[in-house]
Amino acid sequence: MKRLSKFSAFWKKLGPGLVTGSSDDDPSGIATYSQAGAAFGLSTLWTILLSFPLMAAIQEMCARIGMVTSKGLTGTLKTYYPKWILYVMLVFSCPAIIMNIGADIAGMGAVGNLLFPEIDASYFSVVFTIILLISIIYFPYLKIASILKYLCIVLLVYFIVPFLFKQNWLLVFSSTLIPVIKFDKNFIAVIVGILGTTISPYLFFWQATMEVEEMKHMKTHTMVDKKLIHEMKQDVDVGMGFSGVVAWFIILTTGTVLYNAGVHKIDTVQEAAQALRPVAGDFSYFLFAIGVIGTGLIAIPVLSGSLSYIFCETFGWKEGLDNKFHEARPFYIIIAISMLIGLSLNYLGISPMKALLYSAVLYGITAPVLIAIILNICNNKKVMGKYTNGKKSNILGWLTFAIMTLATLTLIYLEYFQ
Repeated sequence: MKRLSKFSAFWKKLGPGLVTGSSDDDPSGIATYSQAGAAFGLSTLWTILLSFPLMAAIQEMCARIGMVTSKGLTGTLKTYYPKWILYVMLVFSCPAIIMNIGADIAGMGAVGNLLFPEIDASYFSVVFTIILLISIIYFPYLKIASILKYLCIVLLVYFIVPFLFKQNWLLVFSSTLIPVIKFDKNFIAVIVGILGTTISPYLFFWQATMEVEEMKHMKTHTMVDKKLIHEMKQDVDVGMGFSGVVAWFIILTTGTVLYNAGVHKIDTVQEAAQALRPVAGDFSYFLFAIGVIGTGLIAIPVLSGSLSYIFCETFGWKEGLDNKFHEARPFYIIIAISMLIGLSLNYLGISPMKALLYSAVLYGITAPVLIAIILNICNNKKVMGKYTNGKKSNILGWLTFAIMTLATLTLIYLEYFQ
């Protein structure tokens, strides 16, 4: 009973960090990890071990910005920095978020069609969009946060699949610990995609604004202190760790099942799930499909909400998931427009899997710009006071910036100059 009580207390403390981390493993992430495993086997497992401390460090900075300033990332930029920096951030962030929303909706629709082949994928996409839009508008923040938190449990399905067949665990762990780098544009594109989907710009905005929302809902409106900062770091570390473990298991599944079966090219979400069916069985196929839908239900509110917070903070419009529709019309209208534009991308003839991978790569290209801005904010004493970055945070932050910049420049070189 004591253990159950301790777990219950621990679970209650988890919030924005867990939801943010879980939304990171959205259909875009699943697609990227699946392509990595199918195309290159276990050769990319090491990237998950590398990305965990990097993503945790950046998300902790974003959370700290929200807690200390009581503003989202956009609001902080607007208050303390020149407007051109704010507009640069908008230009770099919004296209990738819109594409990600569209790709996730398409991926969910395609997988719905797998489970019920008699219903066209486009119908599922429309239904999922309507359900999500109504839920976001109807439920207040605490209810949405609770729903998203429990939806995170869906991701546990990816922990099961690799154990349904024999694994060479020595090879698995050596592939995790020993980096393999191939100077091939397809391999580098996947690396950039993995980094882009684990260290995603939309998560930066969501983490900061959700910490602000959490502070508003605390029973006692205390000032930020070391205890609150410690609890926030714990939440972020758990969320990012959970995200990384899920990503690792997806690469492990596709890197053994699909790669060893000779399935090295995946163009659609259907192919990723269907390729598992004859090799790993109906149960694996079903779990994969359910996981895609579950992660989409977590990620799309995060994506569209992030975009809406960006615009509303930029132009001074009333915002917040706690407000009713008539109290914050622009906020909810932007969410609706972003989801409808995303839905419309389904009819442009781009395969869902390619769109998912493209959005992840686009994040990999745009993230360095935003990471540099976040590092500047977190080292600005006028903004952060006594809660500026420590040495460890700065080392991990600049290392993240350097690695993502190097990976992106390498991809550009291999694509256009070789």
